[in-house]
Amino acid sequence: MNEWLQRVARELGLDAELSDEDADALLKIARVAAHTSDDRRTAPLLTYLVGRSGRAPDEILEALQRIS
Repeated sequence: MNEWLQRVARELGLDAELSDEDADALLKIARVAAHTSDDRRTAPLLTYLVGRSGRAPDEILEALQRIS
């Protein structure tokens, strides 16, 4: 996780680290949302929902790839 994201996480009271694998999956999730929904604004909304879901990003990416 880069330094800026670490500072934001600390400010928000989050102690979780964002692994390189999770970061990669989240970026892929955002790309799927932006390119398959016909509205790029869905990318940040979907990543928010991913965070709220409590499920692993790679698990959600697999589900998105099945339905997209």
